[in-house]
Amino acid sequence: MKLSTRSRYGTRMVLDLAKRFDEGPVRIGDIAEREGISVKYLEQLIILLKQADFIRSVRGPKGGHMLSRPPENITVGEVVKVLEGGMNLTVCVENPEKCEKSMDCVTRDVWEAASKAMYDKLDSMTLAGLL
Repeated sequence: MKLSTRSRYGTRMVLDLAKRFDEGPVRIGDIAEREGISVKYLEQLIILLKQADFIRSVRGPKGGHMLSRPPENITVGEVVKVLEGGMNLTVCVENPEKCEKSMDCVTRDVWEAASKAMYDKLDSMTLAGLL
């Protein structure tokens, strides 16, 4: 299993913001330069994270983006769930009706347990803890 670039880059972006939590808004271009990620890609991720209320934006010459909560109150699991669009490794775990075999499928239990183990671990790590 691989996490998408959305999760990998998005986590790097929120960690960059967490490092600068007490410094005020951070320009997206500065994050892009430090992390080696395109501004356009980060702009797409910011939209998702703003909708989920992890990031807020300030307009104007001293504007930019900042975390909406302290880094100790945001887990890696929360960020990944938003960026991946769910919390399960397979569609059948989240939506059993999408698979006709889901009620009799032994492997579905495996994917469900693996999803839970992964998110239990990711949810135990806060941005502050990683810093």
